[in-house]
Amino acid sequence: MASAHEDDKPYDEINITPMLDLAYVLLVIFIIMTTASVQGIKVNLPKASDTPSLAKPKTKAITVTDTGQVYLDTYPVTLDELRAQLTAAKAAVPDLPVVIKGDTVVQYGRVMEVMDLLGQIGITQMGLVTQPAAK
Repeated sequence: MASAHEDDKPYDEINITPMLDLAYVLLVIFIIMTTASVQGIKVNLPKASDTPSLAKPKTKAITVTDTGQVYLDTYPVTLDELRAQLTAAKAAVPDLPVVIKGDTVVQYGRVMEVMDLLGQIGITQMGLVTQPAAK
């Protein structure tokens, strides 16, 4: 009858096998869910053309500083260089838009020289950049 005392004895070890099984199942579920959300659905996307047909042509900006220096976009140019570059740009884009930014203290004649040059080239899409009046 010694076996009755063995049944009352507390456990010496904890059985961790069910806990490990649960950990492995959770790990597998986590891996499956993560890879499924990262991959997504693969589709063949359409390729955009390099020159969209509805794109507006790039506007050329002519700046006349307070010293009378003329810039095309951000590059300083002489009037002859300005004529050559705008003629080439107009040949590529017939309705080339141009904006003129003149400093407030610049001589009126310098801006008129630039506008006259644009008229000779045949550029009709032209605008003068101003600041809104302070209220």
